[in-house]
Amino acid sequence: MSLSTALSIAQSALMNTARQTSVVSRNVADASNPDYSRRQAVVTSTAPGARSVDIQRAANELLFRQNLAALSAWSGQNALYNGMDQLGVAVNGVDNASSPSTAIANLQQALQLYATSPSNQNLGASVIDAAKQVVRSLNEGSKAVQDFRTQTDGQIATAVDDLNSLLGQFQDANTAVMSGTRSGTDVSDALDQRDALLKKISNYVPVSTFTRGDNDMVITTGDGTTLFETIPRTVTFAASAGYTAGAAGNAVYIDNVPISAGAGGNTSASGTLAGLLQLRDGVASTMQSQLDETARGLITAFAETAPSMANAAGLFTWSGAPAVPAAGTLVNGLAASISVNAAMDPGTGGNPMLLRDGGANGAAYVANTGGGAS
Repeated sequence: MSLSTALSIAQSALMNTARQTSVVSRNVADASNPDYSRRQAVVTSTAPGARSVDIQRAANELLFRQNLAALSAWSGQNALYNGMDQLGVAVNGVDNASSPSTAIANLQQALQLYATSPSNQNLGASVIDAAKQVVRSLNEGSKAVQDFRTQTDGQIATAVDDLNSLLGQFQDANTAVMSGTRSGTDVSDALDQRDALLKKISNYVPVSTFTRGDNDMVITTGDGTTLFETIPRTVTFAASAGYTAGAAGNAVYIDNVPISAGAGGNTSASGTLAGLLQLRDGVASTMQSQLDETARGLITAFAETAPSMANAAGLFTWSGAPAVPAAGTLVNGLAASISVNAAMDPGTGGNPMLLRDGGANGAAYVANTGGGAS
């Protein structure tokens, strides 16, 4: 062996050792980085007496895909949980202090007390005050629900913008991986960056991936809609300025295909967007319907009756009065329009004793014609 050959082999060995040491140092430095995949320095023989070091990523593709699916599921459930908690406080207050159920319980107590002394006008006025509290809780609850839907709509718009931005960044990372693969350089860092972006994308929508030549990656959603192939597909959404009861929200589209909202108490939502859509159009709309049905039940329960005449709104009235809302029919926004009958409200010149005697809708509806206290 010539001296030059020996020196070349020694130099190669030192360079290989340096690369191996560098890999170990990098592994230690990035041990706490969740987006870093551990590297392995693999020594291979390329010619008699010559060796080279190849850098390989210690990544498990199957586990990574399972991680992406878990991230999507967690994000959808987390969005739903946080939203429901926020909506519950907005409508019912802390510890249900301002909830309609609490107000109705207070009304029941006031009515029971009034029943013990029906000639006491002060107790009658107390019932009206309790009824106003019920109305206030329903009115404010309805407003809180629609404000929440508008707020959630804004969160959807922000999430769509973030997703489009991430897809643009993914295109740059994917291009870097492909370029490095073609030139034969180490693309470990570029692969780490691309995988990190995939995890962020999976927070918004469930993703599935497959790799083509030159490490080119294609992303589809859980239902098979193409999200990225060479270039990102556009995610679109038109936010609404505000909501009213019964108004439908706009869908989120990926390449003109709508994203499905989550469904069910345990939610099928996978990804933040599906969770937010379920909150806006499912959870919040259901709560609005419950408030509207509560309002309808109150109007019906306290309606005035008269022989051969249709029932008329009594203690509680609404925009369609004097008629009573039809049984078994949801009236969108009824919780927002319910009010205390002015004829019984002393604050507007009404007579609270009409609650006892009837007649808020005319003499035909007077039940206590003698005006007795019992």
